[in-house]
Amino acid sequence: MLDSEYYDELEIRDPDERELSLFEALTRHLKATKEDAPYFQELFKDIQPGDIRARRDLEKFPITRKSDLAALQAANPPLAGMTNIAPTNFRRLYQSPGPTYEGEADGADWWRLGRSMHAAGIRPGDIVHNTFSYHLTPAGMMIEAGAAAIGCTVVPAGTGQSEQQVQAIQHFRASAYTGTPSFLKILLDKADETGADVSSITKAVLSGEGLPLSLRDEFTGRGIAALQAYASADLGLIAHESKSMQGLIVDEKLIVEIVRPGTGEQLADGEIGEVVVTTLNREYPLIRFATGDLSSVLGGISPCGRTGMRLTGWKGRADQTTKFKGMFVTPGQIADVVKHHPEITKARLVIEQLDGTDAMTLHCETASPIDALAGTLLAGAVGETFQALCKVKADISLTEPGGLANDGIVIEDKRSHG
Repeated sequence: MLDSEYYDELEIRDPDERELSLFEALTRHLKATKEDAPYFQELFKDIQPGDIRARRDLEKFPITRKSDLAALQAANPPLAGMTNIAPTNFRRLYQSPGPTYEGEADGADWWRLGRSMHAAGIRPGDIVHNTFSYHLTPAGMMIEAGAAAIGCTVVPAGTGQSEQQVQAIQHFRASAYTGTPSFLKILLDKADETGADVSSITKAVLSGEGLPLSLRDEFTGRGIAALQAYASADLGLIAHESKSMQGLIVDEKLIVEIVRPGTGEQLADGEIGEVVVTTLNREYPLIRFATGDLSSVLGGISPCGRTGMRLTGWKGRADQTTKFKGMFVTPGQIADVVKHHPEITKARLVIEQLDGTDAMTLHCETASPIDALAGTLLAGAVGETFQALCKVKADISLTEPGGLANDGIVIEDKRSHG
């Protein structure tokens, strides 16, 4: 159905049919996973696949938390015993911030991003300017696989080098953009500054950070229909917007729950809780995988005609971990930055929106007062350490002893997620 509004018939099937199909597949999947994956053999040793007949039965299964994944993989490399596939049998292997590690197996559109790209109007013959990173993390290759499934050409732009990127957009007349919202704005501003014509971009799939309404309106004013995709390095596509822009529609190959943070208790539609995802992926199964993201279920069926479960969008983090420009930043990483600099006693990372763009500042409390020159040198050194450990840049602000509140907050995300 690639020439239609819908990617395939799965998107418009009866919701009860979808639920039955998913849980029949899950029973088979659980049986195979318990046989193949040592981690799940132990975790589910007292549970039988036949115990799962409906969504509510998932509460019988323990949660595996994304925040625990780095420690689990470090204790049992490379993938914590969550698969019996040898590293040499994956097509690609990745490292994401944390660090956590992922494998990509063979198969067309293994990450399933093609569905979100199709919903955004991307079709065979489009040229996709892909600004997601191709370095260690899987984001860039996720889009590559989705574009290949649709039949698109890709410009593998990656991150940075905004002036060269707008030249490439103008030269190739790329029709679609994939990347973060903030980098799309940077490219549009750079095009205005240099006089480059990037008006060929009329579609965008945005991910990695929130999309403020003001920025969406700006893109619309530039003739760009921008839709969001919710994805992660562990899970691939989780949910995506359609042209109705009323919620994010859950991918057809996943089971998604909203649970009370810190528990496995499912919440009613409309209640904000933690997004928990179960994949039906034999090569790298993740069962009741708690993402740390907050959202809620939007009841009813989308006006676009797709009948899948809808999420209301990203509402923040269930813990103090945050996401900035597509990268997760954790309190543990902030602690590691502080350890590298004995002149600093503690730090607080503040993320906010300034003029529609996400901005991040690391506020550092010094052990003793320092002069301006020493402060400049220290701020530069801390900035380099932060970028090396967290893979993103932050502004650095120094404060004297006692300048930071003693309230236990390490990461303060002030962005609006409404």
